[in-house]
Amino acid sequence: MTAPIGESWTLIENWLAEHAPATYAALAPPADPAAIAATECVIGRPMLKPLVMSLLRHDGLLDQRGSLLPGFYRPISAREIAAEWQRFTGFYDKRTADEAGEEADHDFVKIGASSVLYGHPQLIPIARNLGGGHLVLDHRPEIDRGRVHAAGAAEGIMRVPHEMWTSLPLLMETIATSLKTNQPLNNYTPVVDQEQRLYWDFIPLRSDRTLHRS
Repeated sequence: MTAPIGESWTLIENWLAEHAPATYAALAPPADPAAIAATECVIGRPMLKPLVMSLLRHDGLLDQRGSLLPGFYRPISAREIAAEWQRFTGFYDKRTADEAGEEADHDFVKIGASSVLYGHPQLIPIARNLGGGHLVLDHRPEIDRGRVHAAGAAEGIMRVPHEMWTSLPLLMETIATSLKTNQPLNNYTPVVDQEQRLYWDFIPLRSDRTLHRS
């Protein structure tokens, strides 16, 4: 059973306070419920409960250069979610999506990537990296509801296969476990830099490096 998101946050906070105090200090205070309500008004739907619970714990990360999630992603605040959603959905081509119909969802699950779904209004940005890529939380009422996807302008929406992306609570639990045990997380290893910030060093598996060299 996946741990409640609040429990995972406690483990993450404790580890950061001891090992990466700069990142710990950058954790934003809880979101104002009014800001969450305003964001839901902008996006036109209630946000999933795990996202709301996470925002009520920390309203993003204050350090614009920092990251907390694998892939150099920085959790964003409720207000940032609204702003990023408005930009993100500006890229959505509804006509093409309507023409693709259910085939777009089928291809997305089968292939693991979709340019058609990029900007979909029910894919809610929850984190951003310095390159402009996002993590989005799937709010669609289909099989991927609650799943976390990567999103980039060039790549489209990417359905990352590792189980940690199955849900936001599972993602936070696996991060907490990786920090606590100092074990790699899907080729990402937690590292603390000289400024006492946490970042995730990507180290491909030996088989991946061999394949790349060949």
